[in-house]
Amino acid sequence: MLAFLGRRILIAIPTVFLISVFVFTLQHLLPGDPILVMAGEERDPEIIAALREKYRMNDPITVQYLAWAGNALQGDLGISLRTQQPVLELIAEKLPVTIQLAVMALIIAILIGIPAGVLSAYKKGTWIDWLANIIALSGLSVPNFWLGIMLILLVSVRLGWLPASGYLPLSEDPLQSIRVMVMPAFVLGTALAATLMRHTRSAMLSVLKSDYVRTARAKGLREGVVLVKHALRNALVPVVTVITLLFGELLAGAVLTEQIFTIPGFGKLVVDAVFNRDYAVVQGIVLCTGIAFIAMNILADAAYRVLNPRMSDQ
Repeated sequence: MLAFLGRRILIAIPTVFLISVFVFTLQHLLPGDPILVMAGEERDPEIIAALREKYRMNDPITVQYLAWAGNALQGDLGISLRTQQPVLELIAEKLPVTIQLAVMALIIAILIGIPAGVLSAYKKGTWIDWLANIIALSGLSVPNFWLGIMLILLVSVRLGWLPASGYLPLSEDPLQSIRVMVMPAFVLGTALAATLMRHTRSAMLSVLKSDYVRTARAKGLREGVVLVKHALRNALVPVVTVITLLFGELLAGAVLTEQIFTIPGFGKLVVDAVFNRDYAVVQGIVLCTGIAFIAMNILADAAYRVLNPRMSDQ
Protein backbone atom coordinates (compact mmCIF):
# COMPACT_ATOMS: atom_id res chain seq x y z
CA MET A 1 0.00 0.00 0.00
CA LEU A 2 2.81 2.44 0.84
CA ALA A 3 4.49 1.80 -2.51
CA PHE A 4 1.15 2.33 -4.25
CA LEU A 5 0.58 5.65 -2.45
CA GLY A 6 4.16 6.70 -3.20
CA ARG A 7 3.62 6.16 -6.94
CA ARG A 8 0.37 8.14 -6.86
CA ILE A 9 2.08 11.04 -5.06
CA LEU A 10 4.92 11.07 -7.61
CA ILE A 11 2.36 11.23 -10.41
CA ALA A 12 0.59 14.09 -8.61
CA ILE A 13 3.70 16.32 -8.45
CA PRO A 14 3.64 17.32 -12.17
CA THR A 15 -0.10 17.96 -11.87
CA VAL A 16 0.43 20.38 -8.99
CA PHE A 17 3.15 22.11 -11.01
CA LEU A 18 0.82 22.56 -13.99
CA ILE A 19 -1.96 23.86 -11.74
CA SER A 20 0.40 26.46 -10.27
CA VAL A 21 1.56 27.58 -13.74
CA PHE A 22 -1.97 27.86 -15.10
CA VAL A 23 -3.42 29.74 -12.16
CA PHE A 24 -0.49 32.17 -11.97
CA THR A 25 -0.48 32.87 -15.72
CA LEU A 26 -4.23 33.11 -16.25
CA GLN A 27 -4.69 35.32 -13.21
CA HIS A 28 -2.23 37.84 -14.66
CA LEU A 29 -3.94 37.77 -18.07
CA LEU A 30 -7.24 39.01 -16.62
CA PRO A 31 -8.12 42.67 -17.32
CA GLY A 32 -7.68 45.24 -14.59
CA ASP A 33 -4.86 46.26 -12.29
CA PRO A 34 -5.03 45.60 -8.52
CA ILE A 35 -2.29 48.17 -7.92
CA LEU A 36 -4.56 50.96 -9.23
CA VAL A 37 -7.27 49.80 -6.82
CA MET A 38 -4.82 49.85 -3.92
CA ALA A 39 -3.55 53.30 -4.88
CA GLY A 40 -6.95 54.86 -4.17
CA GLU A 41 -8.87 57.48 -6.11
CA GLU A 42 -5.98 59.93 -6.41
CA ARG A 43 -3.66 57.33 -7.97
CA ASP A 44 -0.46 59.18 -7.16
CA PRO A 45 2.25 58.01 -9.64
CA GLU A 46 4.83 57.74 -6.85
CA ILE A 47 2.52 55.54 -4.76
CA ILE A 48 1.74 53.38 -7.78
CA ALA A 49 5.45 52.99 -8.58
CA ALA A 50 6.22 52.10 -4.94
CA LEU A 51 3.44 49.51 -4.84
CA ARG A 52 4.59 47.95 -8.11
CA GLU A 53 8.10 47.70 -6.73
CA LYS A 54 6.90 46.30 -3.42
CA TYR A 55 4.84 43.53 -5.04
CA ARG A 56 7.37 42.94 -7.86
CA MET A 57 4.84 43.81 -10.56
CA ASN A 58 7.61 45.29 -12.74
CA ASP A 59 9.43 41.96 -13.02
CA PRO A 60 8.80 39.62 -15.98
CA ILE A 61 6.01 37.13 -15.34
CA THR A 62 8.45 34.20 -15.31
CA VAL A 63 10.50 35.87 -12.57
CA GLN A 64 7.34 36.60 -10.62
CA TYR A 65 6.22 32.97 -10.93
CA LEU A 66 9.57 31.53 -9.84
CA ALA A 67 9.63 33.82 -6.82
CA TRP A 68 6.05 32.90 -5.89
CA ALA A 69 6.59 29.16 -6.43
CA GLY A 70 9.80 29.24 -4.39
CA ASN A 71 8.02 30.92 -1.50
CA ALA A 72 5.05 28.53 -1.83
CA LEU A 73 7.36 25.53 -1.45
CA GLN A 74 8.44 27.05 1.86
CA GLY A 75 4.83 27.50 2.99
CA ASP A 76 4.61 31.21 2.12
CA LEU A 77 1.74 31.93 -0.31
CA GLY A 78 2.27 35.67 -0.15
CA ILE A 79 0.42 38.62 1.36
CA SER A 80 -3.13 39.67 0.51
CA LEU A 81 -3.07 42.85 -1.55
CA ARG A 82 -6.32 43.92 0.07
CA THR A 83 -6.03 43.08 3.76
CA GLN A 84 -2.23 42.78 4.09
CA GLN A 85 -2.69 39.46 5.88
CA PRO A 86 -0.67 36.36 4.98
CA VAL A 87 -2.64 34.25 2.50
CA LEU A 88 -1.91 31.07 4.45
CA GLU A 89 -3.39 32.71 7.54
CA LEU A 90 -6.57 33.66 5.65
CA ILE A 91 -6.93 30.13 4.30
CA ALA A 92 -6.31 28.64 7.75
CA GLU A 93 -9.11 30.83 9.15
CA LYS A 94 -11.71 29.99 6.50
CA LEU A 95 -10.91 26.40 5.55
CA PRO A 96 -12.02 24.75 8.84
CA VAL A 97 -15.44 26.38 8.43
CA THR A 98 -15.89 24.94 4.95
CA ILE A 99 -14.47 21.55 5.97
CA GLN A 100 -17.07 21.27 8.76
CA LEU A 101 -19.85 22.24 6.35
CA ALA A 102 -18.57 19.84 3.67
CA VAL A 103 -18.23 16.90 6.08
CA MET A 104 -21.73 17.40 7.50
CA ALA A 105 -23.24 17.78 4.02
CA LEU A 106 -21.45 14.65 2.81
CA ILE A 107 -22.62 12.62 5.82
CA ILE A 108 -26.21 13.66 5.13
CA ALA A 109 -25.79 12.82 1.44
CA ILE A 110 -24.35 9.37 2.17
CA LEU A 111 -27.02 8.52 4.75
CA ILE A 112 -29.77 9.43 2.27
CA GLY A 113 -28.30 8.70 -1.15
CA ILE A 114 -26.67 5.29 -0.82
CA PRO A 115 -29.56 3.49 0.98
CA ALA A 116 -32.04 5.09 -1.46
CA GLY A 117 -29.94 3.94 -4.42
CA VAL A 118 -29.69 0.37 -3.11
CA LEU A 119 -33.42 0.20 -2.39
CA SER A 120 -34.29 1.69 -5.78
CA ALA A 121 -32.12 -0.85 -7.61
CA TYR A 122 -33.45 -3.77 -5.56
CA LYS A 123 -37.06 -2.69 -6.15
CA LYS A 124 -36.52 -1.78 -9.81
CA GLY A 125 -39.74 -1.10 -11.69
CA THR A 126 -41.87 -0.76 -8.55
CA TRP A 127 -43.44 2.34 -7.05
CA ILE A 128 -40.49 2.56 -4.63
CA ASP A 129 -38.11 2.85 -7.58
CA TRP A 130 -40.24 5.52 -9.22
CA LEU A 131 -40.59 7.47 -5.96
CA ALA A 132 -36.83 7.37 -5.34
CA ASN A 133 -36.13 8.62 -8.87
CA ILE A 134 -38.66 11.44 -8.54
CA ILE A 135 -37.13 12.54 -5.23
CA ALA A 136 -33.62 12.36 -6.75
CA LEU A 137 -34.72 14.44 -9.73
CA SER A 138 -36.29 16.97 -7.37
CA GLY A 139 -33.08 17.18 -5.36
CA LEU A 140 -31.10 17.92 -8.51
CA SER A 141 -33.65 20.43 -9.82
CA VAL A 142 -34.40 22.54 -6.75
CA PRO A 143 -31.89 25.44 -6.48
CA ASN A 144 -29.88 25.49 -3.27
CA PHE A 145 -30.54 29.17 -2.66
CA TRP A 146 -34.34 28.69 -2.88
CA LEU A 147 -34.31 25.67 -0.58
CA GLY A 148 -32.09 27.54 1.87
CA ILE A 149 -34.42 30.55 2.00
CA MET A 150 -37.49 28.32 2.44
CA LEU A 151 -35.85 26.41 5.28
CA ILE A 152 -34.90 29.66 7.03
CA LEU A 153 -38.50 30.92 6.78
CA LEU A 154 -40.02 27.64 7.99
CA VAL A 155 -37.54 26.13 10.44
CA SER A 156 -36.02 29.30 11.89
CA VAL A 157 -38.58 32.11 11.53
CA ARG A 158 -41.86 30.24 12.01
CA LEU A 159 -40.89 27.23 14.12
CA GLY A 160 -37.78 28.63 15.81
CA TRP A 161 -36.07 25.26 15.90
CA LEU A 162 -32.65 26.23 14.51
CA PRO A 163 -30.59 29.42 14.11
CA ALA A 164 -31.17 31.16 10.78
CA SER A 165 -27.57 32.07 10.06
CA GLY A 166 -24.09 32.62 11.45
CA TYR A 167 -21.26 30.38 12.51
CA LEU A 168 -19.85 29.12 15.80
CA PRO A 169 -16.54 27.23 15.91
CA LEU A 170 -16.84 23.56 16.78
CA SER A 171 -14.17 23.97 19.47
CA GLU A 172 -16.22 26.54 21.42
CA ASP A 173 -19.57 24.75 21.61
CA PRO A 174 -19.83 21.51 19.58
CA LEU A 175 -23.59 21.05 20.01
CA GLN A 176 -24.49 24.64 19.13
CA SER A 177 -22.03 24.61 16.24
CA ILE A 178 -23.75 21.54 14.78
CA ARG A 179 -27.18 23.16 15.27
CA VAL A 180 -26.04 26.25 13.37
CA MET A 181 -24.62 24.19 10.50
CA VAL A 182 -27.41 21.61 10.16
CA MET A 183 -29.57 23.64 7.76
CA PRO A 184 -26.83 24.69 5.32
CA ALA A 185 -25.44 21.15 5.43
CA PHE A 186 -28.90 19.75 4.66
CA VAL A 187 -29.31 22.17 1.74
CA LEU A 188 -26.03 20.99 0.23
CA GLY A 189 -26.55 17.37 1.26
CA THR A 190 -29.89 16.94 -0.51
CA ALA A 191 -28.41 17.83 -3.90
CA LEU A 192 -25.43 15.55 -3.28
CA ALA A 193 -27.74 12.76 -2.08
CA ALA A 194 -29.62 12.89 -5.39
CA THR A 195 -26.36 12.47 -7.30
CA LEU A 196 -25.20 9.63 -5.04
CA MET A 197 -28.57 7.90 -5.29
CA ARG A 198 -28.48 7.80 -9.09
CA HIS A 199 -24.88 6.55 -9.22
CA THR A 200 -25.51 3.94 -6.52
CA ARG A 201 -28.63 2.72 -8.30
CA SER A 202 -26.79 2.42 -11.63
CA ALA A 203 -23.88 0.53 -10.03
CA MET A 204 -26.18 -1.78 -8.06
CA LEU A 205 -28.25 -2.63 -11.15
CA SER A 206 -25.08 -3.71 -12.90
CA VAL A 207 -23.74 -5.71 -9.95
CA LEU A 208 -27.05 -7.47 -9.22
CA LYS A 209 -26.86 -9.06 -12.68
CA SER A 210 -23.40 -10.52 -12.05
CA ASP A 211 -22.62 -14.22 -11.65
CA TYR A 212 -21.28 -14.00 -8.10
CA VAL A 213 -24.54 -12.45 -6.87
CA ARG A 214 -26.54 -15.26 -8.49
CA THR A 215 -24.14 -17.78 -6.92
CA ALA A 216 -24.57 -16.20 -3.49
CA ARG A 217 -28.34 -16.45 -3.82
CA ALA A 218 -28.06 -20.06 -5.02
CA LYS A 219 -26.15 -20.90 -1.85
CA GLY A 220 -29.17 -19.82 0.16
CA LEU A 221 -27.65 -16.70 1.72
CA ARG A 222 -30.06 -14.20 3.15
CA GLU A 223 -31.03 -11.40 0.78
CA GLY A 224 -29.66 -8.76 3.13
CA VAL A 225 -26.26 -10.47 3.18
CA VAL A 226 -26.26 -10.73 -0.61
CA LEU A 227 -27.13 -7.05 -1.02
CA VAL A 228 -24.71 -5.63 1.55
CA LYS A 229 -21.75 -8.01 1.57
CA HIS A 230 -21.63 -9.09 -2.07
CA ALA A 231 -23.46 -6.49 -4.17
CA LEU A 232 -23.02 -3.18 -2.35
CA ARG A 233 -19.32 -3.66 -1.62
CA ASN A 234 -18.52 -4.02 -5.32
CA ALA A 235 -21.01 -1.33 -6.35
CA LEU A 236 -19.31 1.19 -4.04
CA VAL A 237 -16.15 1.31 -6.18
CA PRO A 238 -17.53 3.87 -8.69
CA VAL A 239 -19.55 5.57 -5.95
CA VAL A 240 -16.34 6.29 -4.00
CA THR A 241 -15.08 8.28 -6.98
CA VAL A 242 -18.25 10.37 -6.98
CA ILE A 243 -18.00 10.98 -3.22
CA THR A 244 -14.40 12.19 -3.44
CA LEU A 245 -15.19 14.52 -6.34
CA LEU A 246 -18.23 15.92 -4.53
CA PHE A 247 -16.18 16.51 -1.39
CA GLY A 248 -13.55 18.31 -3.47
CA GLU A 249 -16.24 20.54 -4.95
CA LEU A 250 -17.52 21.37 -1.47
CA LEU A 251 -14.01 22.31 -0.35
CA ALA A 252 -13.77 24.71 -3.27
CA GLY A 253 -16.54 26.62 -1.58
CA ALA A 254 -20.34 26.48 -1.57
CA VAL A 255 -20.65 30.15 -2.45
CA LEU A 256 -24.43 30.62 -2.59
CA THR A 257 -25.15 28.53 0.50
CA GLU A 258 -22.47 30.32 2.51
CA GLN A 259 -23.86 33.69 1.44
CA ILE A 260 -27.46 32.80 2.34
CA PHE A 261 -26.57 31.47 5.79
CA THR A 262 -23.84 34.09 6.42
CA ILE A 263 -21.12 31.49 6.85
CA PRO A 264 -17.57 32.93 6.72
CA GLY A 265 -16.17 30.06 4.68
CA PHE A 266 -13.95 29.40 1.69
CA GLY A 267 -16.60 30.41 -0.86
CA LYS A 268 -16.92 33.98 0.38
CA LEU A 269 -13.15 34.32 0.53
CA VAL A 270 -12.87 33.22 -3.11
CA VAL A 271 -15.55 35.64 -4.33
CA ASP A 272 -14.09 38.59 -2.44
CA ALA A 273 -10.59 37.84 -3.72
CA VAL A 274 -11.73 37.62 -7.35
CA PHE A 275 -13.72 40.86 -7.21
CA ASN A 276 -10.87 42.69 -5.46
CA ARG A 277 -8.28 41.36 -7.94
CA ASP A 278 -6.32 39.98 -5.01
CA TYR A 279 -3.75 37.94 -6.94
CA ALA A 280 -2.06 36.30 -3.99
CA VAL A 281 -5.29 35.12 -2.36
CA VAL A 282 -6.77 33.74 -5.59
CA GLN A 283 -3.54 31.91 -6.43
CA GLY A 284 -3.26 30.46 -2.95
CA ILE A 285 -6.89 29.34 -2.86
CA VAL A 286 -6.79 27.68 -6.29
CA LEU A 287 -3.49 25.96 -5.49
CA CYS A 288 -4.83 24.61 -2.18
CA THR A 289 -8.08 23.52 -3.85
CA GLY A 290 -6.16 21.73 -6.59
CA ILE A 291 -4.01 19.92 -4.04
CA ALA A 292 -7.18 18.97 -2.13
CA PHE A 293 -8.71 17.47 -5.28
CA ILE A 294 -5.54 15.48 -5.96
CA ALA A 295 -5.41 14.26 -2.35
CA MET A 296 -9.05 13.15 -2.53
CA ASN A 297 -8.35 11.20 -5.71
CA ILE A 298 -5.38 9.47 -4.08
CA LEU A 299 -7.60 8.54 -1.14
CA ALA A 300 -10.19 7.23 -3.60
CA ASP A 301 -7.54 5.03 -5.25
CA ALA A 302 -6.57 3.69 -1.83
CA ALA A 303 -10.24 3.04 -1.01
CA TYR A 304 -10.57 0.99 -4.23
CA ARG A 305 -7.89 -1.38 -2.99
CA VAL A 306 -9.63 -1.74 0.37
CA LEU A 307 -13.02 -2.42 -1.23
CA ASN A 308 -11.57 -4.74 -3.87
CA PRO A 309 -7.98 -5.91 -3.21
CA ARG A 310 -7.88 -7.69 -6.58
CA MET A 311 -7.88 -4.36 -8.41
CA SER A 312 -4.67 -3.55 -10.23
CA ASP A 313 -2.30 -0.87 -9.01
CA GLN A 314 -2.35 0.74 -12.43
